[in-house]
Formats: sequence, structure tokens, C-alpha cells
Amino acid sequence: MLISLELFVMLVLANGAPVVAAKLSGHRWSAPVDAGLNWFDGRPLLGKSKTWRGIASGALCCVLFAWVTGLGFVFGLLFGLLALVGDLLSSFIKRRLGLKSSARMPGLDQVPEAAFPVLLALGWGLTEVWTAVFIVVFFTLSNMWISPLLYRLGIRRHPH
Repeated sequence: MLISLELFVMLVLANGAPVVAAKLSGHRWSAPVDAGLNWFDGRPLLGKSKTWRGIASGALCCVLFAWVTGLGFVFGLLFGLLALVGDLLSSFIKRRLGLKSSARMPGLDQVPEAAFPVLLALGWGLTEVWTAVFIVVFFTLSNMWISPLLYRLGIRRHPH
């Protein structure tokens, strides 16, 4: 049970640290991951909201948490990076569908960034299949509920 909570916290950190880092640093270190490039369809590859600052802050928070809880540096780094890769994949798909970076797409906005790192935890032997499914579903639902709250508190720029 404790590992489930730790994995959930790591998902929240990977997802939330970029938002907090953006709030604290403003426009500093906000270079977009896609360097402003467009895909063959003429739409942005990812969008300007996916920054190297977000990748670094999300991965670093996961590394620190994993190190403190005994899960290890390497696991924390891989977990954080996989969560962020899932988020980048979501953005890539949304851009291909013609959606702007602030557009909401329930499920796609949460599942890849939760499923990729939880699959790592599963392969690492830290959790079982049904527990992994539960973590992904719980993260998805809680993210859908908490994001609007963070928006109302002025922490997020968008309610999703």
C-alpha cells in the first residue's frame, strides 16, 4: 500500500512541479522543448507550454522524492522522465487533432503521463497489475478534480 502512495505522489510531483516552476520563475528558462518547430501538418510539434524547465523540474522532483523514500536515483529519474514523455505524447496527439495547448481532452491529458511511469514500476517489480491500473485511474480522476481547484487558487493558468 505504501508503494502505491509513493508512486501516486511521484505522478503528482512530475505533473505539478512544472506548473509550480513556471509560476515561480515566470518566463525564465522557458525554452520550448520543440524549439518552436511545426510538424508536417503545419501545426506546432508540441506547443510553447512544454518547456525544458518543466522537464527538468518534474524529473528533479521525482529523483529527490525517490531518493528520500529509498526507491533510488535511477528509478526516480526514469519515472519522472517517463511521466513527462507521456505528457509530451499527449501534447503531440492534441496538436495533430488541431487542439490548442490549453484545450482539454479528458483521459488523454492524464493517462499517458501516468501509465508510462507506472509500467516502469510494474516492470521494476514494485507493484502488481491491478494496483498499477488503480494508480493510473486514481491519478486520472484526481487530476481532473484537482486541476480546476489549482486554477481557482491562481496556481494554474488553465482549469485543466
